Amino acid sequence: MAKQPESDSFMDMFGRFGRDLKVPNVDVEAILAHHRKNLEALEKSARASAAGATSLLSRQREMLEDTLREVTDMAQSYRAPGNPQELMTKQTEFGRKSFEVALKNAGEVAELVKKSGAESVDILRTRIKEAMEEIRAGYEKK
Repeated sequence: MAKQPESDSFMDMFGRFGRDLKVPNVDVEAILAHHRKNLEALEKSARASAAGATSLLSRQREMLEDTLREVTDMAQSYRAPGNPQELMTKQTEFGRKSFEVALKNAGEVAELVKKSGAESVDILRTRIKEAMEEIRAGYEKK
């Protein structure tokens, strides 16, 4: 029986096909490096978001503790004997103070959320700009 010539491997045939079509060489390492940078940027963004959420929860816990302390103080002041006019003045003052603190806390929470979100988005925006520059530089080489 006659020995048949060894056939080319699939990769050899595919490579020859690409050369015949004049397909440019692909730099696999450059593609992997590009995607690695994208993943690193996503990781940094997620860490920034997590840090922001942690600080927000911590601050909200502090706000709740302060509010509970104030309510406790107010409840104890109601127990103390006093005339109805003094009691009404205390209630009005507490209501005004509670409203001011709630507004201040809401503003602070909004600022924390805004800062956390902005930091996370800035990380991603920077990576997108870098990626566009990498793509542009890759096309300019050719």
